[in-house]
Amino acid sequence: MIVLSCNNISKSYIVDNIIDNITFAINENEKVGLVGLNGAGKSTLFKILSGQISKDSGDLFVSKGYKIGYLEQNTQINSEKNIFEEVLEVFKYLIDMEQNLRNLENEMSVEDDSEKLSNLMDRYSHLSEEFAAKNGYGYKSEIRGVLKGLGFSEDAFKQPIYQLSGGQKTRVSLAKLLLEKPDILLLDEPTNHLDINAINWLEKYIKEYKGAALIISHDRYFLDSTISKIFLLENSSLKSYNGDYTTFMKKRKIEKELLKKEFELQQKEIKRQTEIISSLMLGGKRAIKQAKSRQKMLDKMEVLDKPASDSKKATIRFEPKLQSGNDVLKVDNLSKFFDTSKLFENINFNIYKGDKVGLIGPNGIGKSTLFKIILNELSSTAGEITLGHHVHIGYFDQEQSNLNLEKTVIDEIWDENPLFEHYKIRKLLSHFLFMGDDIFKNIIDLSGGEKSKLSLLKLMLSEANFLLIDEPTNHLDIDAKEVLEDALLGYTGTLFVISHDRYFLNKVTDKIIELDSDGATEYLGNYKYYFEKKNAPSFEEEDINTGKTKTQLKLERKKEKEKEKEERKRKKLIEHLEEDIALLEERIESLDKLLCDPSIFNDVDKSREIHKESNDVKKKLDDLYDEWSKLM
Repeated sequence: MIVLSCNNISKSYIVDNIIDNITFAINENEKVGLVGLNGAGKSTLFKILSGQISKDSGDLFVSKGYKIGYLEQNTQINSEKNIFEEVLEVFKYLIDMEQNLRNLENEMSVEDDSEKLSNLMDRYSHLSEEFAAKNGYGYKSEIRGVLKGLGFSEDAFKQPIYQLSGGQKTRVSLAKLLLEKPDILLLDEPTNHLDINAINWLEKYIKEYKGAALIISHDRYFLDSTISKIFLLENSSLKSYNGDYTTFMKKRKIEKELLKKEFELQQKEIKRQTEIISSLMLGGKRAIKQAKSRQKMLDKMEVLDKPASDSKKATIRFEPKLQSGNDVLKVDNLSKFFDTSKLFENINFNIYKGDKVGLIGPNGIGKSTLFKIILNELSSTAGEITLGHHVHIGYFDQEQSNLNLEKTVIDEIWDENPLFEHYKIRKLLSHFLFMGDDIFKNIIDLSGGEKSKLSLLKLMLSEANFLLIDEPTNHLDIDAKEVLEDALLGYTGTLFVISHDRYFLNKVTDKIIELDSDGATEYLGNYKYYFEKKNAPSFEEEDINTGKTKTQLKLERKKEKEKEKEERKRKKLIEHLEEDIALLEERIESLDKLLCDPSIFNDVDKSREIHKESNDVKKKLDDLYDEWSKLM
């Protein structure tokens, strides 16, 4: 059953077309991800769906009696209540019902008239049943469960709202929204202020949620875990893709390749026809007539738009100026206390040349503090940190405290690299999408994403061989994240990164260190490996919980290996096909040139023979493209 649908929704601001003739539908219990570049209109669409702003045209339908709940990116709550009291407001109707029950109990205890007492008991019975059915006896436990799931400790429940940070207030708003249980959830970046444990909890909650959800998120791992469909908002239009985010990206890549091929083939055909027309125009009356006929057909052709290139992506490349020794960092029995309050203790681990290490742990456990101790900006309470031979550290701070907000973009880079020429500075900035007058902007006026890109440029120019990076993807859109990931994968130095972005950790790291107050645990793999190891049951538990024997588990592993073998075979076939396609395209191009040759054009038999060969080759090319498309 469709619970929410839009038909040709449009919205403009003055001359800017934000969304144009958007049409989609969401079914009951369906979970959908909404993706697109920053500024594509995602939040505008949410505001229209939630009724905060009006649409210019089109129709919006919500199933009768269905309620929409909307979580904005940065929700601010102004309240004198504490966290628990604020969330308790959601259940005011149950609190009132409970008070009515107490009032009825008092009335029954003093009523002597048997008929009135019977009526009171009847009312009490119905109200008590309704109260129990609506979880009247368990709503406080439900509040505690949600608040703890979102990262609030029991001690924090009594903290006043006015003392909270913006991120904490957003988490309180999310808790209230989840407890309200609207039929349709609109969540705008719900994971922004959550640590990994809270995100894992929210994923499970969304998957089991008995309602529909439309989710804007840059957290690709979260989307993969929760949604079954993607809406892409691009160039004011919306397109739907079935599957999770990773499936969408694969489909999108194939789609882009096909659009590019179609455009290139059409452009070749237009060029070929234009050259033939030019040759015919040099002939006699009959040839000129043919030329005009061809020109009419060419004019009627629906010319495809040139597919958008990736030229608007940042260009990042990290290269160390010199190589470090094999031992990069040794942390030995490290502890940090603030007065008598313990942050962490007994931290032990080693990082070696070429390692790409992810540092994870709950918020407030001291991950950024550990970085500052390594950087010698803070002292440890106990223990030692030893840097290896020729280790040169480059640091990316999630707060971008290394940027001078009073400077312009160009001065920030030039002042630290005074020997660079003006042209080189401008070229470097253009690689990070600072172009034209953007380079003269004051840093204080930049967006979070722009500040991140400027900090990444400074990190790149440091030519360090040991990168300490603290939450690098927080303010980046998905395209920028992918550029950063590719740059770090190609980096030949050593990487130590704090991140809550599990997709990023999965792609970039080869070791995970989990930090807690009592120590650090190493996992020799990426985030997926860490998660599997962390949650893996013992063989005995596997036998009980899954009903699988060791033989069955071995067979499953064998099947996985066979799948990997098939995947390698598929990739080889694709490579061979692409080589054959390139050869056929070259042959068509050479045949097209021959057809434009006046000596061949005037030889009817030769012209017919070449034309036939060209058609045969094009048919083969079409067949190869079909095969390539299926394999992709």
